Amino acid sequence: MSHLKFRRMTACFVYASLLLASSVSAYAAEPEMDEDDKEWHEVALQLPEAPKPENLINFYKSGSQSFAIDTKSLTVASDGTVRYTLIATSSGGAKNISYEGIRCQSYEVKLYAFGRADGSWSRSRRNQWTDISNRGVNTQHSTLFTDYFCDGRSVAGKLNTLLDRLRGKKAPYS
Repeated sequence: MSHLKFRRMTACFVYASLLLASSVSAYAAEPEMDEDDKEWHEVALQLPEAPKPENLINFYKSGSQSFAIDTKSLTVASDGTVRYTLIATSSGGAKNISYEGIRCQSYEVKLYAFGRADGSWSRSRRNQWTDISNRGVNTQHSTLFTDYFCDGRSVAGKLNTLLDRLRGKKAPYS
């Protein structure tokens, strides 16, 4: 074998080795994607019908307010959020109606809209997820998260399971 052929073969071997090494190191440098690393996308909002008294389930009472969920509005969206209509009734009888969502994965709540007296909705101007608070008198969101809708950082089950929990048919998680 001539000296020139040997040098070309050596150069090709070195070049191929470098290509192989760079592709292996590039592959090794990329982190593996698991479920928690995927970018989350919120599904489009569809507001429910106005709540009716016969569809309400009381779930929490503070010193000055009681809270209920409209069972007909409760959904588990494909993005992993639990959406519901919340009715807060003061000890004096005043009612506040809101359509909200809870993200079990991130321990957050979002206010989508406020209910009006005529049964229509007014969209919330604050279009962002916020941390759930478990301090103070009104800890309704923390109660929904812990006792009814979530199991750790996952939704506690399908819609029927959540409804059963609200109705007291299944023991809430602690």
